[in-house]
Amino acid sequence: MTVPRATLRLQFHRGFTFDDALARVDYFATLGVSHLYASPVTTATPGSMHGYDTVDYSQVSAECGGENGLRRLADKLHERGMGLIVDIVPNHMGVSRHNAWWRDILEWGRHSAYARYFDVDWHSPDPALRGKVLMPVLGGAYGEELTAGRIALRFDADSGRFDIAYGEHTCPVCPVDYAAILQSADRADLSALAERFAPVTTQPSDQPRAVEGREALVEFVRQNGASAIEFVLETYSPHEPVTRDRLHRLLERQHFRLAWWRTASDEVNWRRFFDISSLAAVRVERPEVFDAVHALIFRLYAEGAIDGVRVDHVDGLAEPREYTQRLRQRLSELREGTTPYIVVEKILGRGETLRDDWPVDGTTGYDFMNDVGALLHDPAGAAPLANAWAELSGRPANFADEAPPARRQILAENLPAELDRAARALHRIARDNLTTRDFTYTAIRRVTNELAAHFPVYRIYPQNGLRSSADNAYFDIALDAAKQTLSRADRGVLAQVDAWLGSGTDENGNGRSASQQSQQSSQSQQSSQSQQSSQSQQAQQSNPGAFNHTASARRTVQTLFSQLTAPVAAKAIEDTACYRYGRLLSRCEVGADPGEFALSVEQFHAGNQERARRFPHAMLATATHDHKRGEDMRARLAVVSEIADEWIATLRAWTTLNTPHRRALNGNGGDWAPGHAAEAMLYQTLVGCWPPGLSPDDDAGIKALAERVAQWQLKALREAKLRTTWLAPDEAFENGCREFLFDILAPQRRDGFLRELCAFVERIGHAGVVNSLQQTVLRLASPGVPDLYQGTELWDFSLVDPDNRRPVDFAQRQAMLAEAPPSAYLANWRDGRVKLAIIQRMLALRVQMPELLSKGTYLPLTVQGRHADRVIAFARRHGNCWAVVIATRLSTALIDKNSDVPLVDPISWEDTAAQMPEELFARALFDWVSPAAPKVEDTGLLYLRDALTTMPVAVLVEDGVPRV
Repeated sequence: MTVPRATLRLQFHRGFTFDDALARVDYFATLGVSHLYASPVTTATPGSMHGYDTVDYSQVSAECGGENGLRRLADKLHERGMGLIVDIVPNHMGVSRHNAWWRDILEWGRHSAYARYFDVDWHSPDPALRGKVLMPVLGGAYGEELTAGRIALRFDADSGRFDIAYGEHTCPVCPVDYAAILQSADRADLSALAERFAPVTTQPSDQPRAVEGREALVEFVRQNGASAIEFVLETYSPHEPVTRDRLHRLLERQHFRLAWWRTASDEVNWRRFFDISSLAAVRVERPEVFDAVHALIFRLYAEGAIDGVRVDHVDGLAEPREYTQRLRQRLSELREGTTPYIVVEKILGRGETLRDDWPVDGTTGYDFMNDVGALLHDPAGAAPLANAWAELSGRPANFADEAPPARRQILAENLPAELDRAARALHRIARDNLTTRDFTYTAIRRVTNELAAHFPVYRIYPQNGLRSSADNAYFDIALDAAKQTLSRADRGVLAQVDAWLGSGTDENGNGRSASQQSQQSSQSQQSSQSQQSSQSQQAQQSNPGAFNHTASARRTVQTLFSQLTAPVAAKAIEDTACYRYGRLLSRCEVGADPGEFALSVEQFHAGNQERARRFPHAMLATATHDHKRGEDMRARLAVVSEIADEWIATLRAWTTLNTPHRRALNGNGGDWAPGHAAEAMLYQTLVGCWPPGLSPDDDAGIKALAERVAQWQLKALREAKLRTTWLAPDEAFENGCREFLFDILAPQRRDGFLRELCAFVERIGHAGVVNSLQQTVLRLASPGVPDLYQGTELWDFSLVDPDNRRPVDFAQRQAMLAEAPPSAYLANWRDGRVKLAIIQRMLALRVQMPELLSKGTYLPLTVQGRHADRVIAFARRHGNCWAVVIATRLSTALIDKNSDVPLVDPISWEDTAAQMPEELFARALFDWVSPAAPKVEDTGLLYLRDALTTMPVAVLVEDGVPRV
């Protein structure tokens, strides 16, 4: 396998194409990455800036440069000894007029060749949706939009198709209706054409006749002009009552139902990506769908154009284990002698591990991003910041109290249709058994809602209808919480739903007992597969009939439940609760638990050792296209944890200072924008993203910053779903928040709030830089594959998308490539070159000593002395090669406030020292990031006053190793 040495993530779109990347390959090579890591390259919705709304899996995006452009880039990379990894999106597609598969099911319904490609419930309990696809695209109620003439019948002369048009949306009319449409004009020539469609039915064998009929229509228009067809369209005009009624009746016969966009959450009968109604899930678990979705990727891999894949949203798939097994097998067969590099986008909870039976190289790095981020925080700040947040905002002090209400709100308002679908599937199982037939749908839905509302991780992964011990470790948490919140009358239903969701108990109560559940939950994940097999055999022996007729139904409901809890977790935690909880925003990040404030050095070491043992080639990320706050913004905000009391006092002073600028709402002084919580979050955001060197006197710079923050603010307010939402925006409140922001950043505040804001940023800026450099070195030296997100070679104070996807000035970065050790650039740290230099130098070390950091043993080092808690140190060893990594942490108390260099004075370290491995006793070491050459004492101690003389971080290698 070609394991990447390091990757650099690029976001491709029409504004940054494959040829744009091609022009920068020399820079990427000099920087030191081995592989580019591309956003999805398949054809997406026109104008897409991210590529996750694929509309054609078979073609490389023409907007990004097409297949020829992709191959030019790949060829250039291979010339430089580099490779290409691409993001694939097997879970969902963009559904629009550009998606031929989707249009086909709108046209032919259940008889479409692609009817089973999408996860559509063709048997909806709503008679109006049975056999139809809900299309929630209307801007208002159906009757209002129809009467207003915004829904119309249209004809495409090039294809011979009749469509229903609404704005940018078009839905194909079923050809079964073409005969009636053409006959409505009462003309002999059109009636003759109608005869061609008279025998057409929706059966697949009849569908080719529709193609022949459309060809005749195209020829008719070519010879006679479009006037006759236009006359037909007038008979379906929405502007007159009679013709409008005819249009309505035509719409009612179609395989789609146009509806107001607000109906989607309650009534959508197809699985979406989260709650996004422009993205429909595909059933990649079906072999024919798997082949169609991956055909292009397989061909590109077989031909050597790409070298590996990143699987997007693996938790959306019905069977991630089976999917990853099939993916690896197919890729391995395509290039004999090579093992493909495969990573999956997976959010892991604390203590949750990636499954051993998924044949992948690891995750895309959110777990590392969480660990290194938590390491930057001082645990002493957790309690005072939480208490201050609760006092000021009126919100809960503990994140654990924010999460359940957010989950309930998402289930009630954003994903009720998905909840209904899972509950209906469970209810069908109940009805099929005499023992449970009286369990009502309402009771089952209530129980399912409680389980989902308390589910602590994204999902479970049952096999053969049974949960593993790893699954039960999390499922039982939700089960116990549901028991506490449900009435006693629902306990029996809860126990049975538990069984159907894989406990191993059948309808008669046979199977895994409560004590067995507890015992199994405590056992290791490694024994889960054999345990499942044994349980399955025992349960089948006790009641074989129950397994025969319900096995398939159970697997279905387990999939539906997992495909419910995953989006609930994403929407409720990442996209709701994280925007409500403001103890410290640096911990409110994708993949993180804001309730977990800090991580100890020992815990960080344990995580690295576990990764080295199980997934040594997993990605290590600190920034992604989905992050809420840039890596250096989080690093700066983490400093607040070290000075909690000072920040609390500052926050209170600013709220008092800016009270006159609050916007009263509805003429009520007690109701104002932005409100206590949003105002406090705004101050944190301004502190975090304030660009280095920005002066309060720079009106243009501050205005540009205000525009960026305003964009973040609007998204944050709507995602929080407290005063305003995407579904029902409160424009008065939103405008009040924006006005407040621009008022406190106005030029006339330069000697007031702006000056104080800038001063506070300067106050924590040096420690923030130390955190950033620590984070950077740890990512580049820890076990795994370092991943760089585009542009973050320099300081990254970005906000949530689209801010974190702004154009990158690669020419600037290329011009700033280091020609000296990183320590040479520390004094001018504001330009970010010191960070770029560290990245460049550490990647050079990975080139120079490739196996040391990719395969080397990870050895935590003991630190002793007065400031031992302000250091993290470890060694990497491979054979006789050594690298010792030492980084300053929690540095605020040690940094000289009178110096403009983000460095602890060596004297201040006093007796602090790291204990070196015996092999390095009395050895001279050379620093890879500075000219320092500290010597290890005969006792094995390396004093930090010697190791950290010119940089807050050190990467020490033995004497004699070539230095580049």
